[in-house]
Amino acid sequence: MNTTAAPTPPSVSTNALLPIAVGGLVAGTLDLTQALLLFGSNTPQVIAAGLLGRQVIHDGGPFTYALGVGLHYFIATTATAIYYTASRRLTFLREHPVVCGPFYGIAVELVMRLVVLPLSALHSKGPYKHEDLALGLVVHMALIGLPIALSIRRFSR
Repeated sequence: MNTTAAPTPPSVSTNALLPIAVGGLVAGTLDLTQALLLFGSNTPQVIAAGLLGRQVIHDGGPFTYALGVGLHYFIATTATAIYYTASRRLTFLREHPVVCGPFYGIAVELVMRLVVLPLSALHSKGPYKHEDLALGLVVHMALIGLPIALSIRRFSR
């Protein structure tokens, strides 16, 4: 007779932590790196300005910079958590990350551009140049959606 107890399966939250953390970290790092290269070193202040107002873009110090970086990773991690949650029911999101990830990146870009930015303290809304929209879509497809989908595929069960 075997007296050893069967191992307890990990909780759902433990299973979700790794794919969400990896997806948020990778997507956030790739996107922040491209933004710093493309838009300049004050990008984190611009992100913080979405919460605090335009004055912090030039008047903010190290706290504002750190806040912007933190907010950026919070947004990337939240986007990953949403994809993870959806992938629990919509299994094709895990099965086809190379197709679904870029489409998710498009959705993230459109939500950020059409919902989050207009509601932020920047009150940023169109009209948008076609080049800016195209660049935003491509960047979010490749550097947000795809890494999130691949992380969920790789690290979730």
